[in-house]
Formats: sequence, structure tokens, C-alpha cells
Amino acid sequence: MTTTAPKQRSETAEQILDLAELLIQTRGYSAFSYQDIADSLGIRKASIHYHFPSKADLGIAVVDRYVARFGAALVAIAEDRSQTSMAMLDFYVEPYIGYAKSADQVCLCGALAGEILVLPPELRSRVDGFFRAHQAWLTGILKRGVARGEFKLPAPASKTARFVFGALQGALLVKRATGEAAQLHDVITVMKLQLTAGC
Repeated sequence: MTTTAPKQRSETAEQILDLAELLIQTRGYSAFSYQDIADSLGIRKASIHYHFPSKADLGIAVVDRYVARFGAALVAIAEDRSQTSMAMLDFYVEPYIGYAKSADQVCLCGALAGEILVLPPELRSRVDGFFRAHQAWLTGILKRGVARGEFKLPAPASKTARFVFGALQGALLVKRATGEAAQLHDVITVMKLQLTAGC
């Protein structure tokens, strides 16, 4: 997994990105406007356009920042040889658990995936890249766990990684619909039991 150095931005630009990220995670990309951001931050729409000329530019910047932040953390934990593979997996699911504590927040790229057909091509490719990178990271951690005798997989690592990733993303969406955080916690519990069965 590769990451790019975060671009230096003004405080206003960062506030715009913070709010846009939250709005995508809670409402969706298509359900907010620059006016919503301007009203919330007490700035003019022209200020938003100065930093992000189009909504596509804003969406791309939000995803790039999210991917870089998430990716840097995954690289750091994967390089820590003192950690057990389960500890690495626990680290991975922490953001999901955090989202489940909110009323309606989901993974940014998971939220965007629900609107994939109406997204600009550049945004679509970034969402696809996020999914592929995370499944690749999970594949590596699962293989590591098998090699260390910590995991026993029910299927090849790449397929199990898709299962883990899909289960976490799906559980967040079901939790948002039902309001039950147990939806995610139960998925994580069963996932861990499957990975360690027979070890």
C-alpha cells in the first residue's frame, strides 16, 4: 500500500474538507451543496470555490486525504513486527467501531460506493483504489497470521480478505438502518472466531 504526503492547506480549506467528509459519510455526496458548507462554516460560497473550484475537486480532495490518513496508519501497524496479527486486525476495525458509535456515519468510501454510478470518473477510481488497497492489506495480515500460527483461514487469504472487508462495510450500513451497534460488534466477534478456529 502506497501513500502520498498530505498537501499543505489553509485552515479554511481543512475546515471545508472536514465538513465535506462528514456530510458524505452521513448524507452522501449527492445530498449536500456548497451552500450547505457555506452556511455551516459562516463563509461565502466563493471562498469554497477558491479552494475547490468544483464539487468533483472537493470530493477528490476529501477522498485523497482520507485514503492518505488511513493508509499511513495501516502501513505503520503492518511494519510493527512486535504486534500479533489479531492486534493488527483489532487496529483495523477501530475506525469501523468509531463510526458505529455515531448516529449515521459510515466509512467515507463505503458511502461513496452507494452512489458510484453518479460519481465523476476520477472519484470512482479513487473509491475502487481504496477498496482494492484495503483488501490487499487485509490479505497480507491474514497471510501473516497463518504463517505465525495465529489464524486458520476458511478460504484462501485473498477471498477471506474480501469477506472481512465486505462484512465490515455491510455491517456499518445495516447498523445505520437499524440503529443497532451490535450489528457491527457481532460481525467482528464471529469473524474473529472464524479466523482463530482450530488454532
